[in-house]
Parts: sequence; C-alpha cells; structure tokens
Amino acid sequence: QVKLVESGGDSVQAGGSLRLSCAYSGFSNSRNCMYWFRQAPGKGREGVARIYFYSSTTDADSVTGRFTISRDNDKNTIYLQMNSLKPEDTAMYYCAAASGVCLSSWQPNYWGQGTQVTVSS
Repeated sequence: QVKLVESGGDSVQAGGSLRLSCAYSGFSNSRNCMYWFRQAPGKGREGVARIYFYSSTTDADSVTGRFTISRDNDKNTIYLQMNSLKPEDTAMYYCAAASGVCLSSWQPNYWGQGTQVTVSS
C-alpha cells in the first residue's frame, strides 16, 4: 500500500523560504513519478513540479526559478524547496505519486493529505 506523508508547511513572510518534505512508502523501487500539487482557497488543484528518479520538471510558470523539486531515493523522500515566497503561493500543498515514468498527463494515482503553506505580505 502506497503511503505519502507531507511535512514542512508553515506560515512565513513574503520573501521567505520553506522546504516541504514528502516521505513515501509502498513502492517496490524508486522508479516512480513523484509530484507536488497545490490548491489555493477557491481554486483548482495546480501541478507545481514533478520528478522521475533523478530528472525533474517544474510546471507552473509562476514558480519557475523559485521552487526546486528534488528527491533522496535512499530516504524515500522528495522535497520542494520554495524560495522568494509570495502571498499568492498560499495554498495546501500535496505530494502525489504514480508508478513508473512521468507521463505527459499530470495524473498521479496516489495522494498525500497535504501540508498548509501560508505567506503573508
């Protein structure tokens, strides 16, 4: 059974940084596609970044150059380093996963419970 547990969400001032973590378990190996999504109040869920094994892709133009996804396969953990945070980054951040390579559609099969990030101006 795949399990994803996020941590690291907090309230910060604009311009600050946070690092989110997602510990995953239940996969037979590390060759899986891991995602970060976010959902702001009153908005739909947005893909932020994803990573397969050691390659990475950042999706949202609004976070390019500020957010970086990475993973530690020895620790079965992925990270989202968020710098230069803005109030519009305020959202619930979700870790998600799919077995195998990252496909063109951002449709993971497994989801975590989310961790809240709040950025104040």
